[in-house]
Amino acid sequence: MYRSENLEKLVESLARFPGIGKKTAQRLAWHLLSTDKSFALELSETIKTTVEAFKPCSQCLMLSESDPCPICSARDRIREQLCIVESSADIQIIENMNDYHGLYFVLGHLLSPIDGFGPREINAELLQAQVETLQPKEIILALKPSAEGEATIHYIWELFKDRGLSITRLSTGLPFGGDLEYSSSNTLRSAWTRRFSV
Repeated sequence: MYRSENLEKLVESLARFPGIGKKTAQRLAWHLLSTDKSFALELSETIKTTVEAFKPCSQCLMLSESDPCPICSARDRIREQLCIVESSADIQIIENMNDYHGLYFVLGHLLSPIDGFGPREINAELLQAQVETLQPKEIILALKPSAEGEATIHYIWELFKDRGLSITRLSTGLPFGGDLEYSSSNTLRSAWTRRFSV
């Protein structure tokens, strides 16, 4: 049986992408090897350059090429609204709706003690400092409806429930356990429009 340590390593690396199983990873690996090698080398250089260029924004933790990020530094954003998301990718999805013009905060993870993600891992301290600085009128919890998402929503509500601000979450329409990135724009827009108090 033919085996290559380099090929196996490439397949394992590609299989770490979300939604990519081992068979798809194998197809992608063979595609990279069998097409024009300049494409694969150019791709690897683009990945290296991009990964090195993006760092977390010191204010909202969104991955960005500048600090503060373009959203935090934009003068036309609505400062009275703060949308809390799990990842930087979620911001892009919400921005694509063109319905929200406030600021963001990226948690990085959802609370999951079993996986070692507690308040420190979701940057709760920085979130509190950001809310103190911005003094928003509304906090929007745009987190996926899962056990971890519900635990995180409850924890954030506990942090800010006595501050006299509105804390809302996305409406139903997003399936329990589903990610924002797998929701259609219409489903997300509907959940966004019908958000309700926590």
